[in-house]
Amino acid sequence: MKLFYIDTFDFPLPEGHRFPLNKYYLLRKRLIREGLVEHGEFILPHAATDEELAKAHDQDYINRIKKGSLTAQEIRRIGFPWSAQLVERSRRSCGATIEACRDALRDGVAVHLAGGTHHAFHNYGEGYCLFNDSVVASRVLQSEGLAGRIIIIDCDVHKGNGTASILADDPSIFTFSIHGKKNFPFDNEKSDMDIPLDDNTDDAAYLKALEEGLSHAFTVTKPDLALYLAGADPYTTDRFGRLDLTKQGLKERDKRVFDHCLGEGIPIAITMAGGYAENVNDTVDIHFQTVKTALNYQHEWVQLTG
Repeated sequence: MKLFYIDTFDFPLPEGHRFPLNKYYLLRKRLIREGLVEHGEFILPHAATDEELAKAHDQDYINRIKKGSLTAQEIRRIGFPWSAQLVERSRRSCGATIEACRDALRDGVAVHLAGGTHHAFHNYGEGYCLFNDSVVASRVLQSEGLAGRIIIIDCDVHKGNGTASILADDPSIFTFSIHGKKNFPFDNEKSDMDIPLDDNTDDAAYLKALEEGLSHAFTVTKPDLALYLAGADPYTTDRFGRLDLTKQGLKERDKRVFDHCLGEGIPIAITMAGGYAENVNDTVDIHFQTVKTALNYQHEWVQLTG
């Protein structure tokens, strides 16, 4: 199983910034330390080109990001100060999801150890997201003739509003979002399937809603490829989460998504999406478990496909 990483492409943040940038490095180091995958399976991705980014984003927006000419209001909306390093990392993140999708189609599953930047819109970014890697990757694969119908399964605790907006008139990519009803973002963007959940939703209620939603989504979609945003932020102690899932519940969530894909014979590319637990090691635990479950899925895929 291939794992794509971008944590070596660091970017500066102000002292005390709330984004846990170190979680990606800690996740990769834990995977290596515990011997879950061989070192040779970690891959640095290419930086997405302007042509690839333009499949989801306005060219003027791409140019202004490159030049650092975003307005102060646009930068505040993104939540990161502009830097050349941030632009490079964001390009690499899109490149990683593109490559993970290609490898998933060949091997059944692949993982991007970051990504899931679902708040990026066609011509602006927000919520720590510059470019929408899920949409960029989906459309790149479609343009290459590698996939026709695609499903984006967004299990981050925040609604995938940028994804929903960009793909609102695109029936070839099905958008699925299960998220906190009263959480950011506070807009009216609609996915093809939205499952809004009340504050303090627990494991049982979440998994019931997820199972029903996935069953319906796969029935109506019949995709060639699934992109799975495996957010760690539905966790009970997440600072921005407002749901009440345990680590065991999130492990079962991953398994339900993988089981549906395996049952339908659908390759799956995974991104980590959000995670802001009070203790960063809890977020790393959750992401680590997702990768571990994905590795088990890949073994089952090999047995299924021979």
